Amino acid sequence: MSKNRFGVDTDGRLVVLGGGESGVGAAILGKVKGMDVFLSDMGEISSKYKAMLDSYSIPYEEGKHTEDEILDADVVVKSPGIPPCAPMVAKIFAKGIPVVSEIEFAGGFTDSRMICITGSNGKTTTTLLTYHVLREAGIDAGLAGNVGKSLALQVAVDPHPVYVIELSSFQLENMYQFKADVAVIMNITPDHMDRYDHKMENYVAAKFRILQNQTPDDAFIYWQDDSVILDKIAEVNPDGRRLPFGIERKPESAAWTENEDVCFSTTEERWDIPRTGLSLPGRHNLYNSMAAGLIASVMKVSPDSIRRSLSDFKAVEHRLEYVATVDGVRYVNDSKATNVDSTWYALESMTTPTVLILGGKDKGNDYSQIEDFVKDKVKTIVCMGLHNEKLLDFFTGKVPVIADTHSLADALAACREYAVAGDTVLLSPCCASFDLFKSYEDRGDRFKAAVKAMV
Repeated sequence: MSKNRFGVDTDGRLVVLGGGESGVGAAILGKVKGMDVFLSDMGEISSKYKAMLDSYSIPYEEGKHTEDEILDADVVVKSPGIPPCAPMVAKIFAKGIPVVSEIEFAGGFTDSRMICITGSNGKTTTTLLTYHVLREAGIDAGLAGNVGKSLALQVAVDPHPVYVIELSSFQLENMYQFKADVAVIMNITPDHMDRYDHKMENYVAAKFRILQNQTPDDAFIYWQDDSVILDKIAEVNPDGRRLPFGIERKPESAAWTENEDVCFSTTEERWDIPRTGLSLPGRHNLYNSMAAGLIASVMKVSPDSIRRSLSDFKAVEHRLEYVATVDGVRYVNDSKATNVDSTWYALESMTTPTVLILGGKDKGNDYSQIEDFVKDKVKTIVCMGLHNEKLLDFFTGKVPVIADTHSLADALAACREYAVAGDTVLLSPCCASFDLFKSYEDRGDRFKAAVKAMV
């Protein structure tokens, strides 16, 4: 009997639940390593992923879960989108079959260095920015997690010595022996409360799983002004070397602002960059750049190389993305803002009167966090969703105009009615997209297409 570094029997049976990017990647890795693999998806598997499974002769099913096939597993890799309370998952747990994430499964087959980034906001930009800095410095890094390709697939067919991985709380739930050589927590604000029994402590605990198994030789990078993070650090006392960042310099700061510069100080090096040299504007992007700069310093990238990369990085799609100007009105796509904190940062960056599009699947949001910015900067709120009652109840009377719409076309019609030259129409929904759209990308793409059709 042979086992991988996490003790998984490579002669055993692997069952994968979910036929998306992570699930198919895990199935291929299992197959390449000699396991008996079966994949099951309650929904429809895309033709792209069916072709990949067929090319490796991996049996699969869609539109159902065959209980006998699944409960015969030695280990199950579960898609992060499947909640732990799902009936089939409950049966797997009841039988004592180990359930792991794709990231955990892949980690058992590689000793590459892992740079792992989480947070309620900013993690995608920070991940892509870090990947850009490392690649520009000549480091052979792979991009994985919520962006890039499946980590498991890369470990199977396109291995790299370093991986930059964006991790959601869902992915972290089923990680146990995996270790982040560099762990980053950008911030923690209420999100996915419906997944965590509406208990903030459950969500925080899931995020802090990114630190499990770290040693003093590993690095822990975090925002020094997040009270939730600081309270949890005091509780768990993580082992990784701490490198906090923030606007003001504190005795423990590893990155801070000083006059017009962003300063970095680690055991590796002390260096700085003019704030005007950062390609990404706004306070939230300052934090993203600080985190990426610290990661690169830990990875021994030269300051000159980091400066170049921080200055020429292109903004992330669907995050404060300028779309077009129509009749003198600027349209901005911030569809990636699926929680209140993301919209807070978007509103903070607004310098013109704003028509704000909110709405979608509410995840237990507390809209009081953006109330002051809304009163200050927003002239009209356009609600866009199937169920806008909570938004209407909270914001009615707090802005001059609030519109109730139930489609993208109606929402944009309302925006055209209320916006005048010099205004900004900001799609920053605060909510998940799943009531009217397939994903936040679908929402953003359709918004951009509709706006450009208006030009």
